[in-house]
Amino acid sequence: MSAPPVRIRVALAALTALTPSLLSAQSIEPVFENGQAQVVPAFADSTSWIREDLWVETDFDSDGDGRMDRVHVDVTRPRQTEAGGLRLPVIYESSPYYAGTAGADLDYFWNVEQELGEDSPVRTPLPNIPQQSRRPVISPSHVRTWVPRGFIVVHSSSPGTGLSQGCPTVGGANESLAPKAVIDWLNGRAKGWTAPEGGEEVVAYWTTGKVGMTGTSYNGTLPVAAATTGVEGLEAIIPIAPNTSYYHYYRSHGLVRSPGGYLGEDVDVLFDFIYSGPEDRREWCRAQVRDGEMARGQDRKTGDYNDFWAGRDYLNHMEGFHAALLMSHGFNDWNVMPEHSFRIYDRARSMGVPTMVYYHQGGHGGGPPLEMQNRWFTRYLFGIENGVEQDPRAWIVREDAGRGDPTPYEDYPNPAARSVVLAPSGNGNGIGRLVPGAAGSGTGTVIDDVSIPGGDLAASAASTARLLFATDPLTAPLHISGVARVRIRLAADREYANLSVWLVQLPWQGEARNIESVVTRGWADPANRNEPTTSAPLVPGEFVDLAFSLQPDDQILPVGSRLGLMIFSSDREFTLHPDPGTTLTVDLSGTVLELPVVGGLQGFSTGN
Repeated sequence: MSAPPVRIRVALAALTALTPSLLSAQSIEPVFENGQAQVVPAFADSTSWIREDLWVETDFDSDGDGRMDRVHVDVTRPRQTEAGGLRLPVIYESSPYYAGTAGADLDYFWNVEQELGEDSPVRTPLPNIPQQSRRPVISPSHVRTWVPRGFIVVHSSSPGTGLSQGCPTVGGANESLAPKAVIDWLNGRAKGWTAPEGGEEVVAYWTTGKVGMTGTSYNGTLPVAAATTGVEGLEAIIPIAPNTSYYHYYRSHGLVRSPGGYLGEDVDVLFDFIYSGPEDRREWCRAQVRDGEMARGQDRKTGDYNDFWAGRDYLNHMEGFHAALLMSHGFNDWNVMPEHSFRIYDRARSMGVPTMVYYHQGGHGGGPPLEMQNRWFTRYLFGIENGVEQDPRAWIVREDAGRGDPTPYEDYPNPAARSVVLAPSGNGNGIGRLVPGAAGSGTGTVIDDVSIPGGDLAASAASTARLLFATDPLTAPLHISGVARVRIRLAADREYANLSVWLVQLPWQGEARNIESVVTRGWADPANRNEPTTSAPLVPGEFVDLAFSLQPDDQILPVGSRLGLMIFSSDREFTLHPDPGTTLTVDLSGTVLELPVVGGLQGFSTGN
């Protein structure tokens, strides 16, 4: 952005010469030590912060009223940006949640009690969310962390939420273009107004135009969405547990699968959950988006990947992505699963974008330590040469460490990881063997029973509802790093079947004593054995081959434990719930686990 005209600068200088308080304000600047922005007492005085709100005009009309949508924005900035003419970079968070949600009432989710390959029972929409007016502060998030350190904090409500116009689309194009418009406004390329209609123009004269975005979950998705637009001024993002593909959030390899903790949720449920925007356009938006585009595209019958889902997959829109990326995720996040972060990190890294990743062993949420975030934003928003580009690329919290004490690694996956092929053999209804080798022999049978939780199946010494194959006790720690894959040959006695695979640590202890017994998981639809876009019913009794990835992981299993491969059908926590009784026959000669092990086969040491 350009500096004020000379006449204005001279007038400001004359004014500050006469006013000591303004002179003091003008002389205050951000302070940096050890490559980080420091708290400046004058910036930390919250009683002097300037708080204001406005509406930024976008270049889309998603609610069909014939006018470009305007999104509601708030700003919190130090008074020195006014009195002293100081210009500062921005930390920006956007969200559909600021104005409240409908609540997670499972009575309004999809009923998962249904047979596979059939239409789902009709769903009752969630109750209407009364619109709230939050002004001038939309959200207090990040303000007390970053304003004292010399940043301006900005929030915006997503389209169709709060006081923002438009329709919520849950991953549609307007959710990427709305934050782009705000960043354009911060750089003088879009218009801001004092009202949602009409009003006086508002100019962001107090910023350098350099923007960093962050947030968790949906709020972490939107920085990725904005970055895919290639908008100039978005210099750095720190997404925490972001959903980077709504297909991968609600489906797995062709299988209809719920996110952990929200059995029966789907994209139209999330639409209802967040729709808190202007009342006068709700009937139109529901008809066009939820009951139109979503109803046609989400396809709960086959789970196939289609154009609807492709448009909501940010990996497909990475061409202009250039914002420096510090990604954060938990390896035991079974809501927004670890693949969401890894797939974007992996692509951005291959494109030459500055990247860093922070992983912890916990569940949903949990950002990098403040020091790491500070170094990232200080480098890319203030331009301070703090050497962050030379820091290790991957930071992983080890099993017994606190989240503030990650271990640095050259990269993720660990560059020393090599694929070790493990083959199952023996009686998997008891506990068979899992050993290095090209293939086992024989068959195993699974009789589907969704009433039995996966944890109970793993803990059982024997069960006809699963196959479980385990290594001998480890004689050295086993460091898994990367994406495990399975190849399974199976036949079913019906045209459709669920397929679930867990890697587990035995003896099974659930989550006791800080041990997460689930190492990683994966799900697939045998009907999508050939490609994700096309289902083909199984021929009962005919064997088919599947190959698919499990969720990324980096975990060190201790000496004495055993790694187990568990194959079963319906997963009570995640899949649809067909009636019990479907029988799967697994050909062990065509079934293997490809496990990424640090040190390869030499790093895999058991008592066998």
